[in-house]
Amino acid sequence: MPTHLLNRRRHSPRPALPLTEGIALEHGRTHEACGPARHRFALWLAAAAQKAARAAAPDAAPGPVLWLSPPRGGRQLNPDGLAACASPARFLFMQAARTEDQLWIMEEALRSGAAALVVAELPEPPAMTPVRRLHLAAEAGGRFGPAPLGLLLTPGQGGAQGIESRWHLAPAHNLLVHNRLVHDRLVHDRLAGDDTAGSQSCWSLQRLRARTLPPRSWQVLQAAAGGALRAVPAPPAATDPPLPSQDLPRGLPLRLPDGQAGALPLPQEALAAPAPP
Repeated sequence: MPTHLLNRRRHSPRPALPLTEGIALEHGRTHEACGPARHRFALWLAAAAQKAARAAAPDAAPGPVLWLSPPRGGRQLNPDGLAACASPARFLFMQAARTEDQLWIMEEALRSGAAALVVAELPEPPAMTPVRRLHLAAEAGGRFGPAPLGLLLTPGQGGAQGIESRWHLAPAHNLLVHNRLVHDRLVHDRLAGDDTAGSQSCWSLQRLRARTLPPRSWQVLQAAAGGALRAVPAPPAATDPPLPSQDLPRGLPLRLPDGQAGALPLPQEALAAPAPP
């Protein structure tokens, strides 16, 4: 039976690609993004990778972003929509005939280190063995420079085995008024003269799994013109403002905290007094 010996050497953290304050993804590993806004999460990472490349070499053009489309039924991304997040000229799109070919192309691209970010849209989460091969390829891609980063886009709630981290992103533009931290930040920006403070977009970001970090939730804000991302902790369900039930008619359907539909209970009739013996 193999044993793992402990040593006194300090384990330095891996270099990571910062998405915003407090949120970063480690280089040299493969991550997973799911949820209805997973494509936007990938575009945020592409913008962060291009920004990091410009900071490291201002005179050189940032490296390409390799985007692997699904074998069938995939829709091409709109360059006009990409321009608000990252430069469309630095994207290289490729479509494979099979999912196995997609994973092979992604593995070879990560091993070469030519692209700082490799994104693959998969119809279903891959098994443990392909993910492990992607990790090894991403580590090998950092031999002569910064290690690349792999991102798998999977439907539903994801579920790739052996992944470094799993993220879930969903639009939550109607939650701007429910989070007190978000409300105070917007009021502060308006008083400071920020014209874009009133045109914010909001997303709900969850870290469902990470190898070294606990699960956590944020609300991510971004100006409509593609400004910088700002993340605030998501409020717990218990701190949501109570519903004014006294102003609602009886039996009105409500949206419960867990998303299920229900109705206000009707008052029960008083119990009759017991009959005398």
